[in-house]
Amino acid sequence: MKGIMIQGTASDVGKSYITTAICRILANKGYNVAPFKSQNMSNNSYVTTDGKEIGRAQGVQAEAAKQEANVHMNPILLKPQKDTQSEIVLHGEVFKSYDGFSYRNDFCLTTGLNAIKQSLNFIEENYDYVVIEGAGSPSEVNLNDKEIVNMRVAEAADVDVILVTDIDRGGSFGSIVGTLELVFEHRHRIKGVIFNKFRGDIRLLQDGLDWVEEYTGVKVLGVIPYLSDVYVEVEDAQSNALEHNFDTDNPLDICVIHMERVSNNTDLEPFIHENDTRIRIVRKASQFGNPDAVIIPGTKSTIADLETLKETGLADKITEYYRNGGQVFGICGGYQALGQTLTDPKGVDNLNQREVSGLNILPVTTEFEVKKNVRLIKGQIDNTFTNQDVSGYEIHLGKTEHLTECDYFAKLEDGTLDGCVIEEGRVVGTYLHNIFHNDKFRNEWLNRLRSIKGIEQQDVVNTSMIKEQSYEKLAEIVEEHIDMDLLMELVNN
Repeated sequence: MKGIMIQGTASDVGKSYITTAICRILANKGYNVAPFKSQNMSNNSYVTTDGKEIGRAQGVQAEAAKQEANVHMNPILLKPQKDTQSEIVLHGEVFKSYDGFSYRNDFCLTTGLNAIKQSLNFIEENYDYVVIEGAGSPSEVNLNDKEIVNMRVAEAADVDVILVTDIDRGGSFGSIVGTLELVFEHRHRIKGVIFNKFRGDIRLLQDGLDWVEEYTGVKVLGVIPYLSDVYVEVEDAQSNALEHNFDTDNPLDICVIHMERVSNNTDLEPFIHENDTRIRIVRKASQFGNPDAVIIPGTKSTIADLETLKETGLADKITEYYRNGGQVFGICGGYQALGQTLTDPKGVDNLNQREVSGLNILPVTTEFEVKKNVRLIKGQIDNTFTNQDVSGYEIHLGKTEHLTECDYFAKLEDGTLDGCVIEEGRVVGTYLHNIFHNDKFRNEWLNRLRSIKGIEQQDVVNTSMIKEQSYEKLAEIVEEHIDMDLLMELVNN
């Protein structure tokens, strides 16, 4: 198979960014390239056109590669349900749940490895190149006997490996040498090293780069500068972008309620580009303050997270805020939590509780069902807000019904009505993930808040254009700072 694998000396060293960049570099050269990650662990998922789930990072990398995402780009997705158990999504569909020990012993080298090989065969038959992203580090000696994310995948695809290290966090030289020592018989596959997130004068690093090549015999492929202004969606449960990319002096204050099992919080990333807006992720009642709006995001377990909100006092803060005239927006699990009751007769959302009371703000009730609703969807808003087309995706287990008459949020393309809106849009609940990625709608919702606060209205921000520009900028910077001749030699090996 023609391609390359990006592995790291640790988690969060920038493997996803480098993979995304190489996908766009090869696509810009006219090649038919696919991203691949054998196993992803994240509750931030991406919905394919045929209504399947894959890891968000691989969906983003497919966009960078100018491809339509499919399940073979991420055959295994682990969606954590609690610290020791995950739901297994296999080739885009729910397979079953495992604890970590059973997953390693009963799934990895049988069902899991077979699925990975099937997907690699599909990619080899349908694309010119594959850019594979590893997970964590290949030096995890306690896991390597049954790992299906790093060197076993490189062997199955028969590709060379580039090792990425984060020099900003320190310890890069020790991490490189230690990783090379601990991959044992697979060391021959590592043909290059990339130093990522470098700040400062490259001349001060040169002696170290020379030493790495001389000591290890592995070529330094390049040094990538620290990038703070490139917009590429992330897969982490609590995005660093959401935590740190907002100016605290921005006048429009939006409080996002922290959900322990948050899912698809990339719903909120478009707010990064609104230059008068700041997002605060609020974890406890004392942090609540007096925001201009509250957003309750989705969650892998609405019941468990709702009960946590009650225990921390955040539930009371939200209801008090609503009674005092506040603006509230719930997405998916957040929408369910705003209702009167949530029932779970078959224990699909929560094994311990079959019925709980909601926040009692929207006149709706939710019952959880075994079959998950997963689909891309388009619709139209034609009542409380300005008439406009919107698009998004659904990933949810519950069926929500109105208890009394209230406005719906959107009329979907299949004729069904989504969501619930009360008090002329002061409170909104919807199942549409990515709703704030609809630039016109996000602008209208924010301008309502601006009007209430008495600050200047803003024009629509085109986030689709910003995202595309970021793919191009990321590719341009990486291409400029790595040895492209060596990269192309490795991918063609």
